[in-house]
Formats: sequence, structure tokens, C-alpha cells
Amino acid sequence: MASDSHMPAPVCLIENTGGELVANQEALEILSANKNPLVVVAIVGLYRTGKSYLMNKLAGKNKGFSIGSTVQSHTKGIWMWCVPHPKKPNYTLVLLDTEGLGDVEKGDKKNDTQIFALVILLSSIFVYNTMNKIDQRAIDLLHYVTELSNLLRKVSSPDLEGVEDATNLESFCPDFVWTLRDFYLTLEVDGQLITADEYLENSLRLKQGTNESVQNFNLPRLCIKEFFPVRKCFIFDSPTHRKKLAQLETLPNDELEPEFLEQVAAFCSYIFNHSKTKTLPGGIKVNGPHLKSLVLTYINAISRGDLPCMENSVLALAQIKNSEAVKKAIAHYDQQMGHKVQLPTETLQELLDLHRESEREATEVFMKNSFKDMDQKFQKELETRLEAKKNDLHEQNMEASSHHCSALLRAIFGPLENEVMQGIYSKPGGHRLFIQKTELLKARYYWEPRKGMQAEKVLREYLQSRQSTSDAILQIDLALTQRQKEIEEARMKAVAATFEAQRLEAIQRYNQQMMEQREWLHQQRMRQIEMIREYQFQQQQRALERRFQEKAEDLNKEIEAEHRSLQNEVENLQRNAASQDDTCILL
Repeated sequence: MASDSHMPAPVCLIENTGGELVANQEALEILSANKNPLVVVAIVGLYRTGKSYLMNKLAGKNKGFSIGSTVQSHTKGIWMWCVPHPKKPNYTLVLLDTEGLGDVEKGDKKNDTQIFALVILLSSIFVYNTMNKIDQRAIDLLHYVTELSNLLRKVSSPDLEGVEDATNLESFCPDFVWTLRDFYLTLEVDGQLITADEYLENSLRLKQGTNESVQNFNLPRLCIKEFFPVRKCFIFDSPTHRKKLAQLETLPNDELEPEFLEQVAAFCSYIFNHSKTKTLPGGIKVNGPHLKSLVLTYINAISRGDLPCMENSVLALAQIKNSEAVKKAIAHYDQQMGHKVQLPTETLQELLDLHRESEREATEVFMKNSFKDMDQKFQKELETRLEAKKNDLHEQNMEASSHHCSALLRAIFGPLENEVMQGIYSKPGGHRLFIQKTELLKARYYWEPRKGMQAEKVLREYLQSRQSTSDAILQIDLALTQRQKEIEEARMKAVAATFEAQRLEAIQRYNQQMMEQREWLHQQRMRQIEMIREYQFQQQQRALERRFQEKAEDLNKEIEAEHRSLQNEVENLQRNAASQDDTCILL
């Protein structure tokens, strides 16, 4: 089929042959050729409740899907009709009609639930068609099948090629439409009129309380609301008189109830205008080849027996719900331990305390989500798995401690090992320096926090592994020390000889210096004596000169005195002569 064409009539997509579901090759080829994005509308409900009529109307036809007029179910397996979407150009509307549930001729409830679960996963809009009203049986059945669908989705997720995070529930959940046929109740609560949607939500409303009966009442409603976040409800009056129902597909509109026609038109309008494209995780829009892959994947999972085969739906629900409760409890434990535990822990008690706290919380999660775990089978399974996780964490803790301590020792002792390789300690006294450095690094290792319980063991093993290095350094140290001792003795002898020669030479130099000094002193004394003699001579000369001078001065004084005396005598003689002259004159 070309991607822009459509099918003139439905074909069987999944055949129900002898209680086994088998994909029809013709239908798979049709899907393979359709590259348009798909809006997949599927309908499920009791047989002989008018499902096929609604699907024909969605196809815009009066005929197509077989509408039975007897108590015998006409639709077997799952039938498919691909038509152009009336509101979305280049989109294909895929209609899936299913064989009626509860067919007395089939007598195989397992086959019913498999088809029910399968179309939920294949559809983007899921129509649940029931009669008259919403009752507890219909809710329990829907809950049971949604759990089966969830399980089928999970067990099939590894086989979904090209699908990221195939366990993402939101991406697989279709929009939900509950259609109530031949509805006879009055839509009224406490004297107030309500809508069909409000009727649905009231039916799914939870009760207050925590006792077992309340939990049993609330559990299916919680699961349905979680699995189908988008919900819609339509009510339908009886289309016509009961005797004319056999010719429903051929009856003209004027022979059908006007209210019924309006209700069918509203239903079709909602489907067309609120079309949800079938998508996979990652926003992948499903086309024909994608849908083919989903069909084959889910059928293979069913054929492998991956769905629980239990006649009693309560036991099946308990199996599914309690398994899920164990998973949730384990997931909570893993999450809590992941947040709280930083491996390695310093002590085993620290790990055990964190385990007990998370174990208690996980048990609370299990008790909150468990359902009829009468013999505590699943709680015991949880305890066993938590004990295994504790043991595994203990092993991981020991391993983490070993890895951390080994890495820490490499980081701390790495420079020392490099120094050993460089020969820094290959010298006399090197072993003592090596031991001192080792002790310092050990102290640094002990100072590091959060080494875990393997700290001493890993250190001991490390030091033992390096003992040969320490022994080698010691042997080198001893050998070099002995050689150095011999060299030192020879050196000391040479130094002593040199010192002795230097001493003798110093003595000789000293004696020579003393002789030279005595000679110099002698010369100095001689010079001093000579100088003294010369000084004395000079002093004597000066003394003689002074005496001579003094004598000369005395002589001069005497001569001067005599001269003055003679002069005085001359003057006296002159005066006397003058006097005599004067006298003579006078005379």
C-alpha cells in the first residue's frame, strides 16, 4: 500500500488460531509500505456490545468491520483498517477492532487478556467499551490488563530496536476513552447534574483510610489513573429497538434514535480532533514499519510465555503488583544507598547503619505498594534480595577501600619510588634516609581520611611488596659504607702524612723565620747602638759647642768690658786734656 492510499476494507492484523496469536503477513506488508505518522485507535470490550459499529463510523463507513447479529462473536483476533485521517493531512488513522471479551465459545480468559493488553500497547487512543454503567468488575478487569500491558512492555523493551528508554511509561500510555453503551442511569450526584467525564472521575475517586479493604478498593483506581493520565467518557443510549439491532449497519439514520446519533457524532468528533499520534520514547512518531515492529515484538513476548498464565485475576494482580512493589522497594533502597553511602566507609558499622535505615524505608515502600501478600512470599523475597544487596555492598565497600588505598599509596609513595629509581638512596647512610622517608609517608597515609576497612591490610601488603627494595638499599648502603670506610682510612693516612710534612715544613719555616728575625733584631740593635753613639757624639759636640760658645761669649764680654774700660779711660784722658787746655787758655 502506498503511504498516501487507504484500504477499502479491514484486514486481520493478528489472527487468533487455536488460542495462539499470530501476525498476518498481508497486514504486516501493508504496514511496511505506510510511511505516514499513525494515529492508532483501538477498541476492546465484551462481545456483542457494538464495538465494530463505532469503529466503522470512525472509518466514515456503515460497513467494514463485521457487525454480528447473533450471540456468536464475529470478530476474531485483531482487525486493522487504515484510512486517511479526516483532520490531519498526510496522517493515517489506524483502526483496530478486537474480538469480544468473554466469548463463551472460546472459554479462554488468558487469550482475552492477551489481546486486551496487546491493543493497549499498540494504540495511541484506547477505547474501553462496556455496557450500562461503570462497575467494580469492569474496573478490576481494566486494572488487571493495564498491569499485564505494563509487564508486556517491560519484558519486550530489550527487543524494541531504535527505541531509547523503552521502559518509559508515559510514552507508551494511550489516551483513554470509556464508552458506556445502553446507558440507563441518570447523571446526577447529590441532586446535581454531572457530565460523563465527572461520572468517570467519581468512579475512580479514592476512599480515605488505610485498612485493607480501602487499599483493595483504591489500588486498581490508582493504577488506572497512573496508566491513563488523559481520560474521557462517552455515554450512548440504545440506538434503536432491540429487534432492529440485527440490521444496525443498514438502518438509515432516521430509524435510529437522534440522541444516539448525536452521541456517536460527539464521540467521532472527539477522536478526530483530539488525535494523539502514536509515539515512542524520544519523540519518535510511529509509522507503519514502526507499528509492524511493535506487533511482532509483543507477539513474540506473548509466545515466549512472558505474561503470567493465571486463571484467577486476583492472583495475577497480586503477582504483578507485589512483583512491582518489590521492584519499587529495591529501587528506593538503591536510590537511598546511592545518596547516603560514600564508599569506602570507615567502618563496617557505618555501612550496616545506613543499610538498616534504607532497608526499613524500602520495607515501608513495599508495604505501601503490596497487594494481598498473604504468605509474605514477596516480603521474604525482598528481605532476601536486600540481604544480598547488603552483602554485595560489603564486598563493594571492601573493594572500594582496596582500590582507594592502593591509589592513595601510589600517589603518596610514588615520589619515593622515583627517588629509588634515580639512585638517591644508593649511598652510604641511604638506608637510614630511606626508612626515615618511609615513616614520614606512612604518617601521611594514616592522616588521610576515609580509607576504609582495608587500610591496614593494603598498607601492609604494599610495604611487604617493597621489602626487597628496602633490603637492596640496605645491602648497597653496607657495601658502600665499608668501601667508604676504607677510602676514609686511606684518606686520613694521606692527610696525616701531608699534615706531618706540612708540620716539618712549618717548623723549618719557623726556624728560618726565627733566624731571620734574630738577624734582623741584631741589625736593629746595631743600628740602634750606632744611632745612640752618633746621638751621644752629637750631644757631646753640641755640649762642646755650647761650652765654646759660652767661653767665647765670656771672652767677648771681658773684651767688651776692657774696651769700655779703655774707652772710659780715653774719655777721661780726653776730658782731662781738655780741662788742661781750658786751663791753659785761661791761663
